[in-house]
Amino acid sequence: MDILGDEGPEPRHNTWFRAAWSNEGLMFQAWLAGPEIWATQTERDSVIFHDNDFEIFLDPDADGELYLELEVNAINTVWDLVLVRSYRNGGPPLDSFDVKGLRTAVLVEGELNVPNPNNEGWWVQIQMPFRSLRELAKSVNMPPEPGDRWKINFSRVHWDVITHDNRYQKVPNAPEHNWVWSPMGEVDMHLPERWGELIFSLPDA
Repeated sequence: MDILGDEGPEPRHNTWFRAAWSNEGLMFQAWLAGPEIWATQTERDSVIFHDNDFEIFLDPDADGELYLELEVNAINTVWDLVLVRSYRNGGPPLDSFDVKGLRTAVLVEGELNVPNPNNEGWWVQIQMPFRSLRELAKSVNMPPEPGDRWKINFSRVHWDVITHDNRYQKVPNAPEHNWVWSPMGEVDMHLPERWGELIFSLPDA
């Protein structure tokens, strides 16, 4: 839904995700529907949300400190960083942090960076080893145990675009759309206390 919650406009494209875990790490898959499949950022740790993207925010010990932000665009460029604290509490972000062993993949159903009304959307898959997340929270179980709960949220950034010379261009001065799993009540993802919970469980026998 919109980052504002019920007060915001309904997202015009569908987004869904699934999450799983093993003894080795976390796995996520997301589908971002919509014909505007484009991306420009190609360098790791560039500001990926200047493009349309998919984002994960993760705070294993739910203390609002040392939490992970991971962003991926439609050409599989990654920005992974750690926030020592939320921006309103003084930050700072640590761009030097890398999720060691991170694996990401993108599949485009349509044409990347080519305006085409038949474009359907794009998939992203993400794998994060627990051994790399241990730096964020040394007091929690890694791998988790059934019943453990971590704070988490998912966000999709989507920009309004026009087409010119068969290319996408952002609508000048138009703000981005923020479509999220757990609404924040304001345009700010960096309020970890308002995120949802990832509850670890095992399949039913």
